[in-house]
Amino acid sequence: MASVIIQNVTKSYAGQTVLEGVTLDLHKGEKVGLIGANGCGKTTLFRLIVGQEPPDSGTITAKRGMSIAYLPQEPDLRGDATMIDTVGEVFAENRAIEAELQVLSHQISETHGTPAEAALLERYDRLHASFETHGGYSYEVRMREVLGGLGFSPDDYNKPVRIMSGGQKCRAALARMLLEGADLLLLDEPTNHLDIDATRWLEKYLAAHHSGAIIISHDRYLLDRVVGKIIEIEAHKTSVYPTNYSGYAEVKRIRQLQAVREYQKQSKWLAHQKDYIARARYKKDSAKQARGRQKYLDRMKADGKVLHKPEDHSSKMKLRFDRDSRGGEMVVRCEGAAKGFDGITLISDLDFEMTRGEKVGIIGPNGVGKTTLLRMLLRQVAPDAGEVRLFENLTVGYYDQEHRDLDGSQTVIEAVRAARPEISESEARSYLALFLFRGDDVFKLVGNLSGGEQSRVLLARLVWTNPQVLVLDEPTNHLDIPGREALEEAMGMFPGSVLMVSHDRYFLDRVVNRLLVLPERGRHEVVSGNWTTYAEILTEREESARGKQNRQRGKMHAARKTGGGAAGGKRKSRSKYLAQRIEEIEARIMKDEDRLKELEASFADPAAMKDADQSRQLYDEYNDLKSHLADLIEQWEQGVEAQAD
Repeated sequence: MASVIIQNVTKSYAGQTVLEGVTLDLHKGEKVGLIGANGCGKTTLFRLIVGQEPPDSGTITAKRGMSIAYLPQEPDLRGDATMIDTVGEVFAENRAIEAELQVLSHQISETHGTPAEAALLERYDRLHASFETHGGYSYEVRMREVLGGLGFSPDDYNKPVRIMSGGQKCRAALARMLLEGADLLLLDEPTNHLDIDATRWLEKYLAAHHSGAIIISHDRYLLDRVVGKIIEIEAHKTSVYPTNYSGYAEVKRIRQLQAVREYQKQSKWLAHQKDYIARARYKKDSAKQARGRQKYLDRMKADGKVLHKPEDHSSKMKLRFDRDSRGGEMVVRCEGAAKGFDGITLISDLDFEMTRGEKVGIIGPNGVGKTTLLRMLLRQVAPDAGEVRLFENLTVGYYDQEHRDLDGSQTVIEAVRAARPEISESEARSYLALFLFRGDDVFKLVGNLSGGEQSRVLLARLVWTNPQVLVLDEPTNHLDIPGREALEEAMGMFPGSVLMVSHDRYFLDRVVNRLLVLPERGRHEVVSGNWTTYAEILTEREESARGKQNRQRGKMHAARKTGGGAAGGKRKSRSKYLAQRIEEIEARIMKDEDRLKELEASFADPAAMKDADQSRQLYDEYNDLKSHLADLIEQWEQGVEAQAD
């Protein structure tokens, strides 16, 4: 049985139809991608499902008792509460039960041996069972795991929400939603403020989570790895494809080809019938047959069996660079480059070269210096050390993700003609039509445009300058999927060099042939290949790290069980000092493991959880101790290997 049933729903605004006759069934636990051009009604459908707006007609029914959580693109987090307290509001019931358990624990102690004790014990047992059902004392660990996965560090926990950036607020709202444990998650562009590491974490979380999810996203890589159904909104109606994004794209392409072929075949047949009727209707021996054929055609038309020419509803930009965009052999050179701000090193000892025709992607977490590197190449910022050079004999086109190059007081046509003032207005209007600015759209003020529209203005101006090198900072931000596909196609045909920062892994796979990876501040590596190449490297590293950790733990426990530790005196050692060192490490490991057991036991003891501050301290100690223990085991293995040499 479906958990949400949408029956013949229609919705309009100011006389403009957004959704018409939408009928859908959403089932428990399924992951669905909701796609369509910007403004087609995706967010409207979410608002209808959660009841924020009523449909004009039709019904939306959710299964009794079903919980639905909705994350809008711009969630509203306010107040002076800290980030971790704001996120932790979802565990208010846990904390209330925890507080009551503490009170009951004291009352039981005070009434021991009296008739009141039995009733208090019974109440305590019922509450404790409810507490365990809601996650028990593990909720603090769960919360910190989710916050860490979404890119928050412990330093962020106590920041007041009011001073957080818009992106941080969006990530905090996403964390709170994931921790709510709702039956159905409605996610509107959840990866907008996530870097690649956080997006990879979210993919794994959603794929493994029991809740169902409907995801509005332009991240095609995520849609390929998480969802098993695509719902497309097009021309106010929905179409369902039981597959991921790549499967949908292929099925859609085949359906469109079939529709065109069927239309062409029927059109040819209809033309033949009409020609026969025109020739035969006045001939005595064939007039009756001509009238019969005409009646048949009339019935086809009345029954809606005459096919209309298939329309391509996905308006798509048309980007074309001239083929003479060539430059010198060397494009970019970095030698020992370094840069930092306020005592924080972003880039250190960077050596990197890029030659003509290469397409290189720069990736890494937020805040590692990707945009700073581009600005150094463009001479907007000077390096602290070393050389950063974009060769002077090249014409460069720069796309700024913040759109700072746009003048909000200009019209669209003025902003684009600024790059080619010799071009007439009529030529400029024809050109802008390729970027979906038609009619009076060209006279809109740039400052009043949406982010996606401003992106199209920048791209139009960029293409018109026909540069030899493109330097792009997050060029797919604000673009819908057709816009991204058009840009991919143009980048594939661009004869010059491309250096770009991007979090769009699908885009990276189709455009770049090399990656400059900045995994953390002060570090870099160069990878030959695209995102998929690097993803395979990351997977191998992660599996290797897990395997190494498991082997270390296994060796440690085996040595202790067999008495093979240094304390057992069974090792042959060339150095009594090394043996003493190994023995010291083993003693610290045993001490830490004993303390871990004590902490795990304390989590189930209400007396040890008297207040939230104390419980947080215990969980902090637990996490720190686990990390410290892993380091000790690694040191132990290194010592054993050194002793064996």
